[in-house]
Amino acid sequence: MATLETFETNLEAVRTRITRTNTAGFTDTIAAVIDDPAVGVELPFEDLSLAETGVVCNPTPTQLREAACGVTAATLGVADYGSVILESTPDGAELSALFPETHVIVIRESDVVPDMTAAFETMGERFREGRNDAVIATGPSATADMGELVHGVHGPRETHAIIVEDD
Repeated sequence: MATLETFETNLEAVRTRITRTNTAGFTDTIAAVIDDPAVGVELPFEDLSLAETGVVCNPTPTQLREAACGVTAATLGVADYGSVILESTPDGAELSALFPETHVIVIRESDVVPDMTAAFETMGERFREGRNDAVIATGPSATADMGELVHGVHGPRETHAIIVEDD
């Protein structure tokens, strides 16, 4: 099975919805996927932007509290686990990923690696450059601390990955 297929299969296994799009369809895809009000941080991709999507970038604490949806970019996807690696950013990407009920993850097809070994090799380069804060997230927040499995207690209740195909 190809790396991207494995990634999609494992995303679904951890209760993450998937939408594939291309650069030309990105703005329409975001508009169709988000719930208002939505917050996020600008994406680190030259050809993709949240500017025309209705997503409030760099939200205030009040906007963050009231948000139904948060949109952030993933640095990498790890196919074997259906996980994404989210880097901390000066503008607070982790807040937009954790506080709203739904986290929408934007990831480029070419940023999906087959396994943790490949992920750590790639992240190791970033860490040596001084970018040393990242979270590995796998599906919606879940805990069974008090017995039955509950989603959304320590983070988003739902996750949705938008995979942007390489043009």
